[in-house]
Amino acid sequence: MTDLPEGWTRWSEGERKLVWAYRPDVFDGGAFPPPCLPTLYVTRGKRSRRPGAERNDDPDTPWYVTLFLEPEVSGDEREYPDREAAVAGATHLARAFAAGEVDYRGLYQVPREEYFARLDELTGR
Repeated sequence: MTDLPEGWTRWSEGERKLVWAYRPDVFDGGAFPPPCLPTLYVTRGKRSRRPGAERNDDPDTPWYVTLFLEPEVSGDEREYPDREAAVAGATHLARAFAAGEVDYRGLYQVPREEYFARLDELTGR
């Protein structure tokens, strides 16, 4: 796998799931609360919150990339035909996020203006 875009850390990597975190060094409870850690999930099959969800080993199962800003705040899932394409898509999304090109405000139902201002500074938006 190629190097991650600046600011992103490989949180975990498995056969069916990769998780990348954005700037975990600053989402430590100070200026940025840990639950707000931006996280990219790259998963084979749709990500399930149910423990013990059935594993789909069909080789045609698509891969998905999802950006989470908080546990209940996420962007649209993007579907890819295979792992390589999903990693490329995740890399593109990670670069766009770090460059301030992702409109994360639109993902929130309740505005958090003070938090958005700090996140804008962090991402150069």
